[in-house]
Amino acid sequence: MRPVPLSVLDRSRTRTGETEAETLRATVELARQVEELGYQRFWVSEHHSVPGVVGSAPTVLAAAVAARTEKIRVGTGGVMLPNHQPLVVAEQFGVLESLYPGRIDMGLGRSVGFTNGVRRALGVEKDAADDFATQVRSLLGYLTGDADNQVHARPGEGLRIPPFILAVGEGAAIAASLGLPVVLAARSDSAALVSQYREAFQPSAWAAEPYVILAVTAAVADSTEAARQLLLPEAWASAYSRTRGVFPPLQPSVPDEMTAREREFFDNALRGQIYGTPDEVDDALGELVDRTGADEILITTNTYDRAALLASYAALAKLTG
Repeated sequence: MRPVPLSVLDRSRTRTGETEAETLRATVELARQVEELGYQRFWVSEHHSVPGVVGSAPTVLAAAVAARTEKIRVGTGGVMLPNHQPLVVAEQFGVLESLYPGRIDMGLGRSVGFTNGVRRALGVEKDAADDFATQVRSLLGYLTGDADNQVHARPGEGLRIPPFILAVGEGAAIAASLGLPVVLAARSDSAALVSQYREAFQPSAWAAEPYVILAVTAAVADSTEAARQLLLPEAWASAYSRTRGVFPPLQPSVPDEMTAREREFFDNALRGQIYGTPDEVDDALGELVDRTGADEILITTNTYDRAALLASYAALAKLTG
């Protein structure tokens, strides 16, 4: 694998028999551990009213992570901007950057709540994501001081906090038009999306050149099957949620028998994920980087066994030295 930076995104997935407080503390501890392994960034996510995920307040969690680490970049993957007022987001990141200067990343996404109830609770409509580009411009304007002569982000204004756009579909075009780095999920059409983003990129005060982070689910173990086993708890949680409407905590094992519909969702959840021995994953990630020209890889791995998770991240870190 060509040596590109590796980073980690953790969604604060709960485990059976684990309290939500324990899950959040484990996220902070994982950040400290991957810092020791040499990872470039550690990002946390935003999800609301999802039983198996407690990463609901990413800027708050990022503050806890930054407080327990020393040099790894800390950020969000991401703050879902349609759920928040741009001024508030600018102020929150201003606080983070003021407390931990030079270490904060501002990852921004355009998703809204998954259900009508969640959207009502957040005070947003389903079409709120349609104004994402305007919301990003407003947020960046508060950081540069160009947003509103009457309103200023304190702290925030004048601070250089690197923005990243988490993109699906047209999100990459928005990132290119605003001259911002982009985070893309690794898919079969990733090379085409990256090419379109690079061709359309307009240099800005935030980035002179395009920068692509590919988000990848990957697991490494001593054998191919052992690595695959690491990904099964999350695949089962996905199948469970698609057939029952509830996303559950990760379980130590998956059912031996599944309905045809459960099996279909289960198998689909594993498609496109990378797993295997160090050599196998090295080849797969190397091919992905060469094919897309990605500048960085953002790894996310969800499994029940935290010790096995850390071992997988340690093995991945060795691939790029």
